[in-house]
Amino acid sequence: MKNVKEAYELAKQSYAEYGIDTDAVIERLKNIRISMHCWQGDDVIGFENTGGQLTGGIQTTGNYPGKATTLDELLADIEKALSMIPGKHRINVHAIYGDFKEPVARDQIKPEHFKKWVDWAKKNGVYLDFNPTCFSHPMSEDGLTISHPNKEVRDFWIRHVKACREIAAYIGKEQGSPCAVNHWFPDGMKDITVDKYGPRKRMADALDEVFSVEYPKEYIVDAIESKVFGIGAESYTVGSNEFCVAYATSRNKLITLDAGHYHPTEVISDKLSAAFCFVDEVLLHVSRPVRWDSDHVIVLDDELKNIAAELVRNDFIGRTHIGLDYFDASINRIAAWVIGMRNMQKALLIAMLEPTSDLIEKEQSFNFTERLAVLEEIKTLPFGAVWNYFCEQCNVPVGGEWITEMRKYEADVTSKR
Repeated sequence: MKNVKEAYELAKQSYAEYGIDTDAVIERLKNIRISMHCWQGDDVIGFENTGGQLTGGIQTTGNYPGKATTLDELLADIEKALSMIPGKHRINVHAIYGDFKEPVARDQIKPEHFKKWVDWAKKNGVYLDFNPTCFSHPMSEDGLTISHPNKEVRDFWIRHVKACREIAAYIGKEQGSPCAVNHWFPDGMKDITVDKYGPRKRMADALDEVFSVEYPKEYIVDAIESKVFGIGAESYTVGSNEFCVAYATSRNKLITLDAGHYHPTEVISDKLSAAFCFVDEVLLHVSRPVRWDSDHVIVLDDELKNIAAELVRNDFIGRTHIGLDYFDASINRIAAWVIGMRNMQKALLIAMLEPTSDLIEKEQSFNFTERLAVLEEIKTLPFGAVWNYFCEQCNVPVGGEWITEMRKYEADVTSKR
């Protein structure tokens, strides 16, 4: 794209009128790592080599050709996506994505199954995060895992989550950055539930057992994720918001806020400031719900910009693990990654280009007229010119140039699978 520098210089002057140093903003944005989810690349199938089907409220739609079917293919696709995304980032890995030469029981997975991920991450300058996989398995077919009334089933999943935390600690130690482990369980019931307390008490006790094994905070941080409901769990979810918030705050764990895990009238942008009053850190799963937790590719909509604004305005960036969580099998999967990651960065950039201190001063002096006026005026400032310059500085495609690269990779690589 021509004249990127010239356009940036004009934009720089426009933002300077509001006291914004765009050079400083760009340098800050370069250092924010977003955790890109590996499961977009193959529709949440993984490499257990068991031929299992998605269950536990997990569902993908579409059959776009060229999905990754091996770990090597997935890593190649992730590398391609990262080459079109500015900055250095993280990759969020689910337990089913190990380097399994043969089928391995989930409660028997070990750090050695993820050595290839660690070696790859070091080579590419990225960090890794991790997730237990407590769905799409014969032992989760009843809709309950660590809250199951059968101790044998419960213990299986406890062993699985313990194994995942051991793997995460190995990853964190190797990469020199804490590995964020997100704990989400699909436990719930489809129809009218009589005993709501029993499963929740069993889940709390199981989690206590899981966390009885302690690791240095330099290696691992644990987060608890709630959900309002899921497919097959429409009437009752064991890990509700109240349960997960209470457990996390009482056990000094992180709270995971997922954009699709609440009532359609709720937004996680409004929950961040409340959570940070009581917890040190928060983990985000940023997705786009359409009527329910449908995990659409995030777009640069109002809620995404509001989430970013809350993080920037309150200086929460350093206390937040930002990760994406969606899976769309109806479009090019690499494009889905690039669109989502770049949109998350764009939202952060827009927030950083806001004269926040001035707006807070107006608000605290009850000057609501000028607060509104400034908020509206900055909407038309040329943030796109700053974004394009940021991409150029990071040596990634500017504007829509990445689409050409994506098409070529599709023609040369993914279409031949």
